[in-house]
Amino acid sequence: MNQPDIGQKVVELRSQKNLTQEKLAEYCEVSTRTIQRIESGEVEPRVFTRNTLSNILEFDFGQNNTENENLWLTVLHLSNMFLIVLIPLLLWSWKKNQSFKIDRQGRQVLNFQITMTIILFAVVFVLMFAPVALAFMGESGLNTTEGGPFFLLIVMCGTSPLLLVGLFATYQGIVNTLRALSDKPVHYPLSIQFLN
Repeated sequence: MNQPDIGQKVVELRSQKNLTQEKLAEYCEVSTRTIQRIESGEVEPRVFTRNTLSNILEFDFGQNNTENENLWLTVLHLSNMFLIVLIPLLLWSWKKNQSFKIDRQGRQVLNFQITMTIILFAVVFVLMFAPVALAFMGESGLNTTEGGPFFLLIVMCGTSPLLLVGLFATYQGIVNTLRALSDKPVHYPLSIQFLN
């Protein structure tokens, strides 16, 4: 991991542990100004400081931890095609302490997938009421028999949202994979921020 990612991650982890810059500097046996410069991205921490930060903040700031980062980012973003939250959750949990990009983008993927899963469950829930609606319409004299035009309209309207959500998730996965591989910021619209 290199700057500015190191600085951003130090700020994040220091805040999570409720440490001040002064206290972190004391633990690392460096000056407060050094911690400030690391956090702002002005300097790369020396090997000793990097190792000490790793121990205190419980995060691997090593140089070799990003060798397969692009592969894992690709798998992470393309997992949107399946809309199974378990895949990115396991991958993110496994790799989040080894790569700042995987940690940050993994949260975005998880937020998107959780949002899409909620939407899918809502659509399925609404579709469960379609047979009840058909039964009431059948009593009112509308043609709801299988093969009738009204029945076909209900079937088409019922499956369209599922197909659209799947296509939208696949499109977002492919676009954000390409963005991640070219070091551009990734963006998942419609995501609810469950993980910050």
